[in-house]
Amino acid sequence: MELPRRARGDELLQPGELTTLRQRVRRLARRHDLASVIACAFDHRTRMLPFIYADLHMAPAGVRAIGSAMADVGFDQTRIVLQQWNRNFRPAHMRLDGRVPDIFMVSSMQIHSAACRALIRDACTIDPAFRPLIIAGGPKVNYEPWAVFGGDPLDPWGADVAVTGEEFVLLSLLEILLTERAGQESLRATFLRVRDAGILEDVPGLVFANAGRDGVAESLVDTGVQRLLADLDELPHPVLGYRLLEPPSSRTTLASQPLPAGRVRRYSPIGSLVMTFGCKFACPYCPIPAYNQRQYRVKSGPRIADEFRRIHDHYGIRNFFSADDNFFNHKARTLEIVESLARTEIAGVPIRKRIRWGTEVTVHDTLQMREHLSTVRKAGVRSLWLGVEDMTATLVNKGQSVGKTVEALQLLAKHGISPMPMMMHHDEQPLVSRGPKPYGLLNQIRLLRKAGAVSMQVLMLVPATGSKLFAGTYTSGMAYDSVSGRKVEEHMLGGNYVIASHHSKPWRKQLNLLLAYAYFYNPFRLLLAVLKPKSKLYFADAVWQGLGMWGLVQTARRTLGWNLRLWRGVIRRKTGPPISPIPMRGAAGVAADHALPGTPQPEDREKTRSTRTLDDHIVVALPVLSEGSAPWAPTMGVNA
Repeated sequence: MELPRRARGDELLQPGELTTLRQRVRRLARRHDLASVIACAFDHRTRMLPFIYADLHMAPAGVRAIGSAMADVGFDQTRIVLQQWNRNFRPAHMRLDGRVPDIFMVSSMQIHSAACRALIRDACTIDPAFRPLIIAGGPKVNYEPWAVFGGDPLDPWGADVAVTGEEFVLLSLLEILLTERAGQESLRATFLRVRDAGILEDVPGLVFANAGRDGVAESLVDTGVQRLLADLDELPHPVLGYRLLEPPSSRTTLASQPLPAGRVRRYSPIGSLVMTFGCKFACPYCPIPAYNQRQYRVKSGPRIADEFRRIHDHYGIRNFFSADDNFFNHKARTLEIVESLARTEIAGVPIRKRIRWGTEVTVHDTLQMREHLSTVRKAGVRSLWLGVEDMTATLVNKGQSVGKTVEALQLLAKHGISPMPMMMHHDEQPLVSRGPKPYGLLNQIRLLRKAGAVSMQVLMLVPATGSKLFAGTYTSGMAYDSVSGRKVEEHMLGGNYVIASHHSKPWRKQLNLLLAYAYFYNPFRLLLAVLKPKSKLYFADAVWQGLGMWGLVQTARRTLGWNLRLWRGVIRRKTGPPISPIPMRGAAGVAADHALPGTPQPEDREKTRSTRTLDDHIVVALPVLSEGSAPWAPTMGVNA
């Protein structure tokens, strides 16, 4: 289910609204000595193609953006912990300047949910007198905020609040808490008091619990979909976040100082930036357009140039990946950015000689930019990841075709930009096909390589939270619950595992993914890449071949066992999407925006409680009637 759209005209913040909020919070922060820790959850079982190198060598933009926002408003006593680098980190052991932080924030993607829950559970073991305010956020929470709350009295755990939006939502929450904080009251105590007074229900983008007498969530309050920042130039500068990184270690605790600036490049040789948000296409398997309220948001060229320059000057980082949904989405805005960058100099030389960066685009929009690709190259672009999906447009049509895809890749290669196609495998696509139409997976990969592809990724279509197809994937019986007794876990949702298929022999689909990678990444192609490289960049083709073969070994090691289960085991399918077991309501008593159909309502819990109370009275008043009978356990409102 896609996120609902706000009322037309109310999707975006007013110009300058974030800038003004930052100023207000900065003034409030001067009166509060607060420390915070931001953790990026990471499940190491996800380490395989296509992100096998970047996952550990690129500090994620999301947690750094939150860190930048905290530092920008005056909370310099903030540390960013990446589980990629600090696998043994335990929130229960964290100390900053010898004290438990006032705020503990966790950011998580869907595939890292298990690690996210483990971090929150560990934080909940801290003595309640010192326990920090626990805030959860990130892509997982944007679509399934209920997943970070526990509703079992026998297993009490959970975040205090989930932020289902961006920096503006977090800073709005902090402004209220800092305004209402009394003396040296803990920030969590302030939150609980403000929450119970109903003050937070006017802040779109929050989900928090109505806790019962045992502190366990009885229901969740959803304040609705966030309003989005239109002008991304209002965001705090990303250079601030890099200075907050926790040094890599095997300790469970925090270091006395953050990672020195001179060592940042060693551990994060790839920098990540946000330039644009949004995409004009409406692919049914993708949640991006709905999340962005069908808006396209950008930073200006001069702002992006300044970010490149300052991060390069402070930390020495030269290689960047821009986390765009579709950088070529709006031609005029794209030209403003690349033309500005092409004119930029760093230390007296053109930016292209200091900075190399890549981002994501589509085949259709690449062809629309054909006359400007030389400017794109001068702006420092060296690689472009193209959302090809299926060259024949059988799976999804984004204006691509075999001829257009080949043309787009050849144009990029001609201008010294490495094409990096991204493919999706599906039930109807064979491994190899005969005839003039390259319908088979290997047929298409052969054409892509011949057209100049330096790297390639191919993933299986899986349920994507927040997309149009999400609920239908479960209700149709396509999604697996378990295979040969092994449950499908969230770390398997990245596309490397066949976990949703109607194919009669799904093990073939799983094997096809490995064969596709092996066809593209192999010693023979590595030799050709050295002798006759596809890329104009020195040895770039050979480097990607080496990384690809290494990643293929890791991917095979992790997925071959699942392949055997698909071949020999019994597949049990799900009949409905995962929904919140805890009742949810909107702030104004309406339906919760982040609740899937079937989510229990608070009145269901009240009915259950009333029924239990009535049953207790009957048992006490008429004990003979209950003697020898099985205990009655009402399940109204409970997700079995």
